[in-house]
Amino acid sequence: MESAKIRRNLYRIFRKTGVPKDLIDENAKLNEDLFIDENDMTCFLYYLETNFNLRIKNDEVSKLVSVKDTIDFLQTHCA
Repeated sequence: MESAKIRRNLYRIFRKTGVPKDLIDENAKLNEDLFIDENDMTCFLYYLETNFNLRIKNDEVSKLVSVKDTIDFLQTHCA
């Protein structure tokens, strides 16, 4: 999947989980900058899995720390 499409879909997912548009930045950390808590993370992961048609393993979730990490993960797994 092309990078622009991944970013566009990812940003839509952030908006669905309640993240304000002006906070979404590639360098933003999910917990600290976007204020994603455990409940939001559950919704976020659900949207990622359904939108990108993939399964995220529990050990991979801990690697999703920032928006950039999430983009890199999706680029690797949505080839």
